[in-house]
Amino acid sequence: MSMKLQIGNKAPNFSCKDQNENIVNLTDFVGKKVVIFFYPKANTPGCTAEACDLNNNYERFVSLGYQIIGVSADSVVAQKKFSDKYDFHYPLLADENKEIINAYGVWGPKKFMGREFDGIHRRTFVINENGIIENIIVQVKTKEHTQQILSY
Repeated sequence: MSMKLQIGNKAPNFSCKDQNENIVNLTDFVGKKVVIFFYPKANTPGCTAEACDLNNNYERFVSLGYQIIGVSADSVVAQKKFSDKYDFHYPLLADENKEIINAYGVWGPKKFMGREFDGIHRRTFVINENGIIENIIVQVKTKEHTQQILSY
């Protein structure tokens, strides 16, 4: 894993296309709390459970002043299919060059079914209104992620 962001650090800014080819910048959300969740691959079981849990609670997040942003290395087309299939109310960023993924330090060695490979670690960053990281969730519970985010 690359650089280690910590609670209290300034969140790295970014500029990236979402599923609708809109450019999304972290600076677009100054004055709002932002939840950035990194997920390995669109339309896989764990990622779908996590994204749907957040989407099912979207109004709750909005009422508390949060913006949700999903990020993976999938293409714009893959993110669009994922978003359309589940009617997500928030942007999914297509970070194909892994610029955001590397800036947030979520790319690195993983193990799955006895195999080792490099990939995206499922992590969530909660950023306050001033762009400072307030919380980092490392042990993401995909089906209870809203509760994890809002209970700290």
